[in-house]
Amino acid sequence: MKPIRSLARRAALALAATAAAAAAAAVHAQGSTADEIAKYRQMLAEGNPAELWEAAGEELWKKPAGPKNASLEQCDLGKGPGVTKGAYAELPRYFKDTNKVMDLEQRLAHCRMTLQGLTREEATKNPFSSSGKPSEIERLVAYLTGESRGVKMNVQLSHPEEKRTYALGEKMFFYRGGAYDFACATCHAVDGQRIRLQDLPNLLTDKGAQAAYTTWPAYRVSQGEVRTMQHRLYDCLRQQRFPEPAYGSDVITALTMFLAKNANGGTYDGPAMKR
Repeated sequence: MKPIRSLARRAALALAATAAAAAAAAVHAQGSTADEIAKYRQMLAEGNPAELWEAAGEELWKKPAGPKNASLEQCDLGKGPGVTKGAYAELPRYFKDTNKVMDLEQRLAHCRMTLQGLTREEATKNPFSSSGKPSEIERLVAYLTGESRGVKMNVQLSHPEEKRTYALGEKMFFYRGGAYDFACATCHAVDGQRIRLQDLPNLLTDKGAQAAYTTWPAYRVSQGEVRTMQHRLYDCLRQQRFPEPAYGSDVITALTMFLAKNANGGTYDGPAMKR
């Protein structure tokens, strides 16, 4: 019996060692894959097509348009009329003239209406480009976000409405619903998660929130377009099988406020490039 027991113990130990080695190899392979993907993205970023969207957006920003034949150069993004440098790094924020917290895309629509005389429908038309239908909004957003490149995120909660909006965004982040009973937190509230080859950052940590938020908007290689933060959140909710949110809705601004505030201190580096 003793030899049999000894053989069984040795077999069990060998099996455990094999499993441990396989697990270690899998972790190493996973790490190597992530490193290679990071190198690939860095190589792509050196020739980011988003620069073309930024240039087109700047042209649209300065071009007179609408019934009032006016440009957007006097749009106040929070740092004073016409000031674009560093403005995105402090958005969303409370605006006294509308008595509400607005993100960049909401504020841009407001300026297109008040300065250029567009209707709300005209100001928010075609927010996401599709084949043969380029979006002026995506181009304007690419330009304005690019104006904060190199600036540290600094979203404040000094006004009661900003605090209320942040709290609503936090509630939205943890809210479970849709056909899959998912929440944003299902994928983005713990470390080390991934789907296929895509790392899923923990958006409740400084590091995770900064890495994610400061690189959107981004040029999506798979789509050949620059996609805004509104589009990114819209697509996340679509994958969760949530009801389709209205473009420029306050609940999306609230979720954006939650993510942006969590990313404070991170250096903005968008528009970036992603798969």
